[in-house]
Amino acid sequence: MAQPPIVMYLSQWCPYCVRARALFAAKGATVTEVDVDVVPGARAEMMARSQRRTVPQIFIGDRHIGGCDDLHDLDRSGGLDPLLKPPA
Repeated sequence: MAQPPIVMYLSQWCPYCVRARALFAAKGATVTEVDVDVVPGARAEMMARSQRRTVPQIFIGDRHIGGCDDLHDLDRSGGLDPLLKPPA
C-alpha cells in the first residue's frame, strides 16, 4: 500500500515552504505541491480547507497538519512518521 496523500500549499519564494519540503524529502515522502501564486483558486481553496492564510499549509490524508513549525513539532514529538506509513 502507498503512503497517505500529502498536499502542501506553498509559494516558491517561501523559506518555510523550503524547510517543510526538505523534511518530507528526508523522510522519502511524496508530496503534491500546490503553488498558491500560480494555480488559479488555490489560495482560496487553501484558506477554505485550513482556515489559515499563510503558507505552507500541509495536509496528510484528511488531517490538517498546519504550517512548517507545526510539521517540525509533530516530527520532534514522534507523531509524523506514523502518519507517513501506509494505512493498515
